[in-house]
Amino acid sequence: MRWLALKMIKVYQHTLSFDHGPLKVFYPQGFCKFHPSCSQYTYQAIEKYGTLKGSYMGFRRIMRCNPWNEGGFDPVK
Repeated sequence: MRWLALKMIKVYQHTLSFDHGPLKVFYPQGFCKFHPSCSQYTYQAIEKYGTLKGSYMGFRRIMRCNPWNEGGFDPVK
């Protein structure tokens, strides 16, 4: 199950992502206000903690991405 979740994130990154895929031409400086991007953060969290906990961590990270949050460097701990 873990490999499927990771593969789905990679497909998203290579197709629809404004930070990783062909749409990056519209945002050369990056679209995500966090580093690493939310999709990369979720990928790393799933690798480290497994599908359930990693997906939950990724979901929480995406919920923090709003106009009132400054973003910044936020690695998987």
